[in-house]
Amino acid sequence: MDLAASSPSRDQSTDTLKGSVRTRFLCTPLAAACPSGAQQGDTAGAAPGEREELLLLQNTAEQLRQTALQQEARIRADQDTIRELTGKLGRCESGLPRGLQGAGPRRDTMADGPWDSPALILELEDAVRALRDRIDRLEQELPARVNLSAAPAPVSAVPTGLHSKMDQLEGQLLAQVLALEKERAALSHSSRRQRQEVEKELDVLQGRVAELEHGSSAYSPPDAFKISIPIRNNYMYARVRKALPELYAFTACMWLRSRSSGTGQGTPFSYSVPGQANEIVLLEAGHEPMELLINDKVAQLPLSLKDNDWHHICVAWTTRDGLWSAYQDGELQGSGENLAAWHPIKPHGILILGQEQDTLGGRFDATQAFVGDIAQFNLWDHALTPAQVLGIANCTAPLLGNIFPWEDKLVEAFGGATKAAFDVCKGRAKA
Repeated sequence: MDLAASSPSRDQSTDTLKGSVRTRFLCTPLAAACPSGAQQGDTAGAAPGEREELLLLQNTAEQLRQTALQQEARIRADQDTIRELTGKLGRCESGLPRGLQGAGPRRDTMADGPWDSPALILELEDAVRALRDRIDRLEQELPARVNLSAAPAPVSAVPTGLHSKMDQLEGQLLAQVLALEKERAALSHSSRRQRQEVEKELDVLQGRVAELEHGSSAYSPPDAFKISIPIRNNYMYARVRKALPELYAFTACMWLRSRSSGTGQGTPFSYSVPGQANEIVLLEAGHEPMELLINDKVAQLPLSLKDNDWHHICVAWTTRDGLWSAYQDGELQGSGENLAAWHPIKPHGILILGQEQDTLGGRFDATQAFVGDIAQFNLWDHALTPAQVLGIANCTAPLLGNIFPWEDKLVEAFGGATKAAFDVCKGRAKA
């Protein structure tokens, strides 16, 4: 069915402040006529294409009917608004009621003064004009509102896009956090390693400072010399001026003459590394037997130096099964195993003659100091054979260490310890 649009005119005069407001109805013509009941009954016998077209027309007619109902409701609401505004306009045009003329002064939105004053009349004209303008705007907005209500609202893809963007940003943030965690772990490991290296360098520098404070001996004899420590104390010692490599076996041989009064022979030598003060120690403390310490593991040696005479001492060790051997004057006195087995001797330590180290290169204990003479201290990176040990001990086959040979330039005396020329093979009987 077709709907005709009617638009009655209304009086536009506003000079006399007297006018009438008529209601305007706006109708939108339909694109197609609604099918009748007979036509709906014919859809059963129509072809599939025609049936779909009829269903589409029915849906369109239903949507238009709903739109017309919504338009009618809005028009009624606007009519109520227009009716209300028209009533207010009529009251403004006819003036105040008689019952209010004798009332006292009151506060209103208009200026105080006589109701027939020119200022009040102008103000009323402005109010009427404003009301008419508002009525015109409402009537003009009615078709636009109807069209907007009939038009389908586009589906916004903003929420979906926003969620996708948030997921992407969250993934990037997580990746950055993981990268920062890895970088922090790497920096922590690097800082720890650098700190260890700095501590090692500081220990070396502290040792060097101690050497400079005590001063070195000005004596430079040939390599046939001895180190003498006359009294028990914690400041006389000799230091080897050569760094040791990593060792998986070693043999240390030396000539010793103890001048102890029977309270223990002290420490002929000790080797400490960063983090381990007792990497290698040869020690006799108090009334205990002489001991060999490797990485704080202990083996007791059947050796004796209590007759105040020169003796040739050798100790050999290998990391495989922790095998060890002890020689005195060329003869094997004892051997064993499981002494710090499979532990490599760490490099870059400090080798001290005459004192036991409680820290790297220092903190000596007078009760563990060696008192007497030390000569021909040599160090090899392997275990010497019994025949080699015997040849060194009876002076028939002298042999210098391949890791540390007994040379004057490699040994410094400190704290009052002295160097003196001495050939042990020629002078031990004399000494």
